[in-house]
Amino acid sequence: MRLSTFSDYSLRVLMYLGVQDERLVTIAEIAAVHDISKSHLMKVVHQLGLSGHIETVRGKGGGIRLARPAREIVVGDVIRQSESDFALAECFSGQSTCRIQGGCCLPAILNEALSAMFLVLDGYTLADLLAVPQAVMPALSAESPSR
Repeated sequence: MRLSTFSDYSLRVLMYLGVQDERLVTIAEIAAVHDISKSHLMKVVHQLGLSGHIETVRGKGGGIRLARPAREIVVGDVIRQSESDFALAECFSGQSTCRIQGGCCLPAILNEALSAMFLVLDGYTLADLLAVPQAVMPALSAESPSR
């Protein structure tokens, strides 16, 4: 399975916010640091806000920050909320044209694998991804505005 760009950007936004000591950060800042589209990030930030992972503050001096502590943001939840399709094969779609679907064991095996993946992801939080913040920050600090 390959995660979408949307999931990748969601995790990047959360990680960036997680090392910012709750200061308000702009979408433009994150876009510049990661060299990604500001318009795409706006969609990501909107979804993260709807999911309750981030808080947005409008107006002059506004921005975004984590809505709750990093230790409460479960990686598996972020992935579930940012991915739209977990169909690992055609037979998962409900509209399969596979001729061996009735006797094939692959769907059950893939379902087990998907469950195992989420079992692992649910065991980690954003705080775990930031266990060594200085390892995340050097890559970002070269272009990040000073606090």
